[in-house]
Amino acid sequence: MNLSYWEQKEWFGNVDFTIVGSGIVGLNCALALKEKYPTTKVLVLEKGMLPQGASSKNAGFACFGSLSELIDDLKSHTEEEVFDLVKKRWDGLQLLRKNLGDKNIDFQENKGFELFQDAEFFNYCNSQRAAINKLIKPIFNKDVFSESENVFGFEKIQPNYIVNQFEGQIDTGKMVAALLFKVQQLGVKILNNCTVKSFQENNNSVTIQTDQTTFNSNKLFIATNGFAKELLQEDVQPARAQVIITKPIENLHIKGSFHLDKGYFYFRNINNRILFGGGRNLDFKGEETTEFGQSEIIQVSLKRILQETILPNKLFEIESTWSGIMGVGNQKKAIVKPISINVFCGVRLGGMGVAIGSLVGKELADLV
Repeated sequence: MNLSYWEQKEWFGNVDFTIVGSGIVGLNCALALKEKYPTTKVLVLEKGMLPQGASSKNAGFACFGSLSELIDDLKSHTEEEVFDLVKKRWDGLQLLRKNLGDKNIDFQENKGFELFQDAEFFNYCNSQRAAINKLIKPIFNKDVFSESENVFGFEKIQPNYIVNQFEGQIDTGKMVAALLFKVQQLGVKILNNCTVKSFQENNNSVTIQTDQTTFNSNKLFIATNGFAKELLQEDVQPARAQVIITKPIENLHIKGSFHLDKGYFYFRNINNRILFGGGRNLDFKGEETTEFGQSEIIQVSLKRILQETILPNKLFEIESTWSGIMGVGNQKKAIVKPISINVFCGVRLGGMGVAIGSLVGKELADLV
């Protein structure tokens, strides 16, 4: 890259902290670093025009796990681990709201609803409801999950569903824009369309090679989540999530965040539209990719469920579709740790970026 003296000095000279990834984790890391060390130079590198992974491509659920998800988590995690997962997600949501303000992220606590297609599975989950409520009650001081009738007119589901009174929703576009504005006000420099290819640790610094230039930084923070394997050898696999959104629907009465099939399908209302995503459980291997796009098997399923279950008596049109790349692994706990003396990572958010991203970013900064 043909850098002038001025460009080299202003953007790449004497960099204290470099962060790879301008999503929710990377920007919260930058925010925490600037608040803790206000005179330092913080540089954020983003390979996309906008955050490339899932931070502004998700469904905007301010959630911490549906009843069936938490029951399923207990098969591979201890009760203490599941409690800690829920607490971190809840604490992360409160930190997000505190940092940015409910108005700036359009936070709405419209409750969460879990729909069940199978009677036996519904009865099993409902039988575990009291135990799960008891497990996480110290976090909320109230029972979280209750049972309710199907008041929204969904079809091909069980007549009752499970309600989460503490679940909310946000506008993730507004969230990322508010985060960008806040960190830039503090003097954080952000470079888009700049891909980190490799890094090499020296005694007291890290040499960072990008597709644009090579420079040194005192510390390096990797916050690329679904793309972590491009730079790290950690237990993080990419997981693509496909999303569709309808055109505005007249007299849409559906309001809230909805989960179906153990949370693998999810939908919500937004601006008189239905946003509907998920389905990677139909093709786990195929969706283990960093390539954006759609697959026929999932798109057909999304449209079928939208037509037959969610909006059975409504005329609607699909306006657009997109995908995001999450980072998942064998455990739900995020990986926040030093890689070496001067390199740190905060990855594997497990599809809970909105909930835990703010907290993971802060914890990442606190590793210094």
